[in-house]
Amino acid sequence: MLFNSFEFLLFFPLVSIIIFLLPHKFRWFHLLVASCIFYMYFIPNYILVLFLTIIIVYIAGIAIENASGIKRKWYLIMSIIANVGVLAIVKYYNFFAWNLDALFLHAHIGTKVPYLNIILPIGLSFHTFQAMSYTIEVYRGNRKAERHMGIYALYVMFFPQLVAGPIQRLQNLLHQFYEKHKSEYDNVARGMRLMLWGMIKKVVIADRLSKVVDPFFDHPAEYSGIALGIAALLFAFLIFCDFSAYTDIAIGAARILGFRLMTNFNMPYQSRNISEFWKRWHISISTWFRECLYISLGGNRVSVPRYYFNLFFVFLVSGFWHGTDWTFIIWGSIHGFYLIFAILTQKIRTKINGATGINKIHWLNISINIIITFLLVTFVWIFFRANTIGDTCYIFKKIGTIPRETYPVLHTWKIAFLNLAGILNVLLPSFVLIALMELAHIIRSKYNLEKTFQKKPTVVRWTRYYSCLFLLIFFGIYEKHQFIYFQF
Repeated sequence: MLFNSFEFLLFFPLVSIIIFLLPHKFRWFHLLVASCIFYMYFIPNYILVLFLTIIIVYIAGIAIENASGIKRKWYLIMSIIANVGVLAIVKYYNFFAWNLDALFLHAHIGTKVPYLNIILPIGLSFHTFQAMSYTIEVYRGNRKAERHMGIYALYVMFFPQLVAGPIQRLQNLLHQFYEKHKSEYDNVARGMRLMLWGMIKKVVIADRLSKVVDPFFDHPAEYSGIALGIAALLFAFLIFCDFSAYTDIAIGAARILGFRLMTNFNMPYQSRNISEFWKRWHISISTWFRECLYISLGGNRVSVPRYYFNLFFVFLVSGFWHGTDWTFIIWGSIHGFYLIFAILTQKIRTKINGATGINKIHWLNISINIIITFLLVTFVWIFFRANTIGDTCYIFKKIGTIPRETYPVLHTWKIAFLNLAGILNVLLPSFVLIALMELAHIIRSKYNLEKTFQKKPTVVRWTRYYSCLFLLIFFGIYEKHQFIYFQF
């Protein structure tokens, strides 16, 4: 079920009302049934895959806790293999089959690898990683295995974050299902504000941007380099608004029900370097990779070459996790390269900043770092969005050249202006909202907007609410666009 659908507009209020009418001891069952309905709305049969992973991990958690020595480790390994095995077959089998076919063709071997005709279950990567996090935490002794199978199933299936996160750590969410939650005005008000802001980012900004951006990436040969460059910049905001919108709605919905989910985005385009970007972007998955993979590999408590390998490998896996195409693998690899390159050149960059005096002008130094980081991230977003490696190479080639038909220079700028004018005519509301959103991010980094807003008169607060509803109703794109991260 999509958050931006009429069905969810009916589903969520009904779930919210019923949960607070039920006695506490029955609420977990109500939420579990609601989560099953929510998930089955996409493809009902795929809930069986989810049930299979739940049963495997539930049994594995108890086995790990009761075992000792080498058995404990083997139970963990077997549970991870079982989880990753399901993900590998459903999500990655055809990717490997396609690459083997290409290899056999190149080697003039007539063998043909069979393909699986299946659709990737919605959110499989997310709830697989959440389940793996559970067994790893139990193995490390951070929490005892959950004995109540229904509560554990709810931990994996809790519908606000089931499909696209944020991925919840065991110690952050599981205990909340045992706590008695009351319908509090503050929770409902904060939750509704978050959901409203998320809906604006999705249907007013992201879906509006996608109508213009998608044709550029789907048919890059039809557009000039300037237009493709603009599309790449727009996609950076599109993916942020789309994914952070899902997170806002998820966190807001959970808050109304009385649950607190972790923050998943923290003004990522205000980052001053790539390392900081990954502490602000998709925080739940970057935290998962750091805690469950990077630390397991030894983190930075190893030799320097191994430290660099750990960094690069984590981002390589992150790219592979995101999608079954070489574009995603390259996207993750470049981010790993960015981090290693930043470490290797840190002293040189410090000397350059000192020699030029940039580091003495604080605001200029920060602004330059933010702009450079944003452009570096936008550069690799092209790999993330492009359909194929060929399209990616073509886009980069086209962006870096000026077609002959656009000479002389004055004519080039005329064409660029006309193209941009056409885009602005369609996207002006989104551009204005993007500017306001980034301005709010800057102000929020210095002030507590939530507390400040609550001190405003009732007329001011409700004027804001009605303005947001006006934007949502009259500028929203209601075509049931899926959230981008549903495909992962």
